[in-house]
Amino acid sequence: MDRRREEQMSRPDVDALAAALVSVSTVDEAKALMVDLCTVREIDDLAQRLEVARMLDAGDPYASVQKATGASSTTVSRVSKFLNGGFGGYRLVLDRMDGAR
Repeated sequence: MDRRREEQMSRPDVDALAAALVSVSTVDEAKALMVDLCTVREIDDLAQRLEVARMLDAGDPYASVQKATGASSTTVSRVSKFLNGGFGGYRLVLDRMDGAR
């Protein structure tokens, strides 16, 4: 983890945010938190990134992912970078979501 990211992730307010995220236990609770916490655009961006990750993980080519999600090539590349060599967040969530199906 780079120094700036490491400093950001070790702040007490970020710890509180992470604790808030894991405190919700239903989809409805998560939606309520997202609506209160994020702008409409932020929710759209987060949902888009997760869909990009899901499609890349399924083996869809970049161009198909861009077309289907409306994501920029930069977003698709960044998601791919973190999906394949990041800190494990996308992998953890995708594996859990796949197991819940």
